[in-house]
Amino acid sequence: MKIKIAPSILSADFGNLASEIQSVAQAGADWIHIDVMDGRFVPNITIGPLIVAAARAATDLPLDVHLMIADPDQYIGAFADAGADVITVHAEACTHLHRSLQMIRDLNKRAGVAINPATPVNAITHVLDVSDLVLIMSVNPGFGGQVFIADALQKIQQTAALIKDRGRDIALEVDGGIDPTTSGQVMAAGADVLVAGSAVFKKDNYQSAIKAIRRGDKDISGRRGNPA
Repeated sequence: MKIKIAPSILSADFGNLASEIQSVAQAGADWIHIDVMDGRFVPNITIGPLIVAAARAATDLPLDVHLMIADPDQYIGAFADAGADVITVHAEACTHLHRSLQMIRDLNKRAGVAINPATPVNAITHVLDVSDLVLIMSVNPGFGGQVFIADALQKIQQTAALIKDRGRDIALEVDGGIDPTTSGQVMAAGADVLVAGSAVFKKDNYQSAIKAIRRGDKDISGRRGNPA
């Protein structure tokens, strides 16, 4: 099974966003991860559907849209229309989580459910049948460049076991502090989609960075943005 690498544009150069997305696509990215923050559910404000639409125009890669927002139901349609392929909502942010996930699937998008570091895995047990992706946060959401929380490894293992028991094709994604040092650990725990922001976009060579994360390497070198 190929591990998917989803660079987060939160760490990209927004003045050259289309070029940045195209560069990581050429460098071997599998998905493009888009972190949406509202200043309410998390202490930061980032982007909305217009940026998702701009990303859609820049690449044919799947757009993995992570809604770190309160009351996500009222915006799911807008992000779907903007070109999202995967839309992930937080269990902590949804009044009726099952309904939110079903809403995403009714729009013919893949539905993801995310849980924060302090949220137990059993919070999502009863929505796995309407989920196409589970996202384990390995940092507290709201900012890029944070340090990986090691306790997430046990949650990844627990979630991987739950997914295996269901016998469904559910992706297991991890977001937060992913770099060549931590990626090997999360892959060994059962993750198959890795979100990486600064570990890709803050490196000189995107291709080397992505390969190193996929391998669990510690050695990244080369020139920024030049997929050698």
